[in-house]
Amino acid sequence: MTLDEINSLPSDAFVEAFGGIYEHSPWVAGAAVSARPYDDVDHMLAVMDEIVAQAPEASRLALLRAHPELAGKAAIDGTLTDASQEEQASAGLDRLLPDEFEHLTKLNTAYQDKFGFPFIICVKLATKAVILTALEERLGHKYQAEFETALGEVSKIVRLRLEGMIS
Repeated sequence: MTLDEINSLPSDAFVEAFGGIYEHSPWVAGAAVSARPYDDVDHMLAVMDEIVAQAPEASRLALLRAHPELAGKAAIDGTLTDASQEEQASAGLDRLLPDEFEHLTKLNTAYQDKFGFPFIICVKLATKAVILTALEERLGHKYQAEFETALGEVSKIVRLRLEGMIS
């Protein structure tokens, strides 16, 4: 899709096209409709990042909680979104050895128990080793620092998704 096409989409078509770039959180695209026209991907992402930043904390937490656990239940039972499935596969999370899967599951559980949302990292920019190291390190964060880190990772994920959709 070109920027001209994006800028001329009817509002409902815009939300339909971009409602999934934030995992199960179409409210971001719904709020971004009125900010058109967009000059480029950077402009569109900046607007969406600002919408998220200005949202109530409960909405931002819900956005984080909408993300799937890495190599978790949704991956196993095949209910990941297409984008998440592709992203997790790009980092090899669909091909974990049994001991790697067990280690990741334990870390995911500890992370979820501590922070109340799943560990989020832009897996397209990482390897299995980087993901595991980051998860171990980020378990040491305080809640607010990790909340902001997770939102930053969401922004990286959204940038790559937008770049993949816009020509």
